[in-house]
Amino acid sequence: MSLKDPGRHISKLLTEPSVQLLLIIISGLLAYSNTFNASFHWDDVVFIRDNPLIKHLGYFLSPASASGSEFYAALKSRYLGFLTFALNYRLGGTSVLGYHVFNLLVHLLNGSLLYILLLLTFKTPVLEDSYLSSRARPIAFFTALLFVCHPVETEAVTYIFQRLASLVALFYLGSLTFYAASRLSKKGAVKNSLYILSLVLAVCAMKTKENAFTLPAVIALYEFFFFKGPVKGRLIRLLPLSLTMLIVPLTLAGIDRPPGEVIMGMAQAARGDVQMDRWSYLFTQFRVIITYIRLLFLPAGQDLDYDYTTFRSFFDPQVLISFLFLAGLFGLGIYLLAKSKRRPDLRLPGFGIFWFFITLSVESSIIPIPMLIDEYRVYLPSMGALAAIVSGAFLLEKGFTGARRIAKPVFIVLAAVLAIATFHRNSVWKTEISLWKDTAAKSPGKASVHDALGHAYAEKGMLGQAIGEFETAARQNPASMTIYTDLASAYLSAGKTDSALEYFVSALNFAPDSRNALFNLHYNLGIAYLQKGLLDKALYQLQLAISEKPDSAAARNNLGIAYMAASSIDQAIAQFEAAISIDPNLVYPYFNLGLIYERKGMYDNALRDFQAALSIEPRYAEAYYQIGLVYMAQKRPDEAARSFQNALMLNPSHEGAHMSLGLLLLQEGDKKDAKTEFEMVIRLDPSNNQARRLLAGV
Repeated sequence: MSLKDPGRHISKLLTEPSVQLLLIIISGLLAYSNTFNASFHWDDVVFIRDNPLIKHLGYFLSPASASGSEFYAALKSRYLGFLTFALNYRLGGTSVLGYHVFNLLVHLLNGSLLYILLLLTFKTPVLEDSYLSSRARPIAFFTALLFVCHPVETEAVTYIFQRLASLVALFYLGSLTFYAASRLSKKGAVKNSLYILSLVLAVCAMKTKENAFTLPAVIALYEFFFFKGPVKGRLIRLLPLSLTMLIVPLTLAGIDRPPGEVIMGMAQAARGDVQMDRWSYLFTQFRVIITYIRLLFLPAGQDLDYDYTTFRSFFDPQVLISFLFLAGLFGLGIYLLAKSKRRPDLRLPGFGIFWFFITLSVESSIIPIPMLIDEYRVYLPSMGALAAIVSGAFLLEKGFTGARRIAKPVFIVLAAVLAIATFHRNSVWKTEISLWKDTAAKSPGKASVHDALGHAYAEKGMLGQAIGEFETAARQNPASMTIYTDLASAYLSAGKTDSALEYFVSALNFAPDSRNALFNLHYNLGIAYLQKGLLDKALYQLQLAISEKPDSAAARNNLGIAYMAASSIDQAIAQFEAAISIDPNLVYPYFNLGLIYERKGMYDNALRDFQAALSIEPRYAEAYYQIGLVYMAQKRPDEAARSFQNALMLNPSHEGAHMSLGLLLLQEGDKKDAKTEFEMVIRLDPSNNQARRLLAGV
């Protein structure tokens, strides 16, 4: 055996499809290895963490039962995407690990399917004898590898809610792949089975995200680009797939709001964005698409919330130049198609160009969508773009003899650089603060970014920084109900109730940014009045909040607290029970019900609800304390003592638990230990005269 044999063996091994697929998967795992603990972000909070619908699988068995919920439109039109969130929640609650594992699995499957689809494409009648067919494996491998490693895909993978973009791509790509496999199959039964799978996946895509609407057009394009045969038979084959296009408009029409309002509402459920006219949106999208193309070639300056200029004239130089460039690129696709009659190799880069434009058409056309630009929107289009780039590079290699040994090493280095960039970009997604600090550095003039950073600080109890960011946002957008409400809420959390009320009243002077903004204002204003002891005003504001969002468990819980404070016990019980029916995993309604039943002397009911609270939050010291009080009332001293001790293990500074345990020990004749407990109470609260009197009598 010559010395070169091992190298040749390794080189041959690396061209095996199974090995190449493994390398694609390993590369993706490495690039995203730092994402598994990345926190919930932005829409994740609204549509996943605080969404009551995903917490009950019953809504997915009977979607009509969710009618009236602000999430109903999203549930109907994006059913499968939200079903995956519900399954994640069923398996792991709000632990982010399961969500990230699923997202990455979808991304790796997409990379694998892209690889398989390209290999199948080179077996089609048009390409099977072409020059590029001899380069099928490296083209498929490097296209999929660059896709899996590219940092522009991070928003669709690491941002949990944008799973919708990667999941629809999975069904979209799967449908096209099975269609290609069906067309290539020689066995009737296999051919039909693969076709049915393609059709099923097309339906799944339509029920995942609206941009699946373009799938039948892409499949038809694929058919006429790469296959041959009588036109009539081909059209008949495409007809069932074409009919799936009706699913999206029929779903939107079946919701009790106009389709445009539904699409806007799904985004505004999370954030209130300014609407614009169709033509301004279209003109701006010419520039946006140029940005997407630039990100594919140079993924620098990635931003979650771009501060993007809105263009209102087609003749603005930036718009006009962008349009001409895009028209030229589209024209290149037409040119490649025309030339491909003699040079079939040109079909693949041409198809990739058309894929890019068609898959972008739903979100970057004349239909205004909140957020002018979002990187996740280029996830599906990038597959076609990368296929065009890689296959084009191998075509250039054919024309330049000296370049034939350069293409593969260049793509390997490029993939490594992109994977490192992806790993670095993913580090930004680690926490809400790290993400929004990065975004604020890149979009410093955007009020919504400072508002989001303020929320991130507030979530961590960093109220000084939160107030600073909210004030910056208010200066940049002084007419936003949302921002004034957020600023007031931060003051409320900081204990500055009077300042909070001042800003809440200021917020009332502005029209609501969205229904969600109006809910937040009434809800937080109700909490402020509750803290001030203004019960009538608190009840009124919380009732208004519930009228805006009837399925808010938190609002119903706080309305119950207000009723408790007003001694309207029956109304309080009704609200706590309503909160539990909305979100059975919210701990506070159980605890508050326990308090009511404890005060009414209904001790068995009280124990049931306190223990239910502990089953949700096992480290809830206050629940152990209240259980101890119930046991004391029931003359069960041993169990009471254990409960107080459990409370103190979790919160050694719990004054009430020390006091109650001391009284219990004193009743049992254990004066020494009782004295220790009373001394601890005085150490925690030197003004506690009851503890001093008891200590003096020991």
